[in-house]
Amino acid sequence: MSGGYRTGMLSKDNPHERERLESIQGSVDAVTAGILDTLGVGPSWHCLELGAGAGSIAYWLAERCRDGRVVAADIDTRYLDPARYANLDVQEADVTDDGYAPGRFDLIHARYLLCHLPARDAVLARAATWLKPGGWLVVEEPFQLAADTSPFPLVRRLMAAYERRYAAHGADLTWARSVPSLLARNGLTDVDYRGNLARMGCLGKDRWAPLIKQAGPSLVADGLITDAELAQFFEMLADPAFIDIPQVTISAWARCPESDD
Repeated sequence: MSGGYRTGMLSKDNPHERERLESIQGSVDAVTAGILDTLGVGPSWHCLELGAGAGSIAYWLAERCRDGRVVAADIDTRYLDPARYANLDVQEADVTDDGYAPGRFDLIHARYLLCHLPARDAVLARAATWLKPGGWLVVEEPFQLAADTSPFPLVRRLMAAYERRYAAHGADLTWARSVPSLLARNGLTDVDYRGNLARMGCLGKDRWAPLIKQAGPSLVADGLITDAELAQFFEMLADPAFIDIPQVTISAWARCPESDD
């Protein structure tokens, strides 16, 4: 798996990583849960959460699937509580390993994971083979809007630096656009998708402060932004007129065709 998850900006050794994950959960969990609700998650479903992070969706699924099983897989499981639900199976695993074969599932969900993996297309293709007939694969990834379209010069510079830094770790923050097509090309049907606009600033609804707090020092160290620009960004968050839309989360889902038997 990309080094970013083991030792880089996204490593759980980073003191701000849990705050970053929890800020994501707070801003997008309701959207994710709404999508999963529309798919009719049932009490006996077997589910796989890829890149379970701080665990909110794995726990949501374990609550819903009391008669089933939920596998929460992550390369570093320190934020996950395996004792929280009897039907929750926490697995420390590298999902990019060709030998990882977790089983067959009614639902597989991955959020803000695959875009960071150089082997993202191959992981998605393998995940499609882990579905039971009729099972759903749900992939949610950020699509970064062009940095130079921001109305704020500092955000233009900051987001361009952020995207460049993530690219150095093998991430592609525009890959989400291809996910619906990839689902179809891997033999899945009933493809659908929706978008969820991210908020920057926006009168206390911002989720970017933890992310920039985490990434900022490395951006400064690489000469991509200055300490003064980093400080200015956090000052801007208190300005009610500072409202921007840096990215959209694209959620896409599709199902494995029913067996002809």
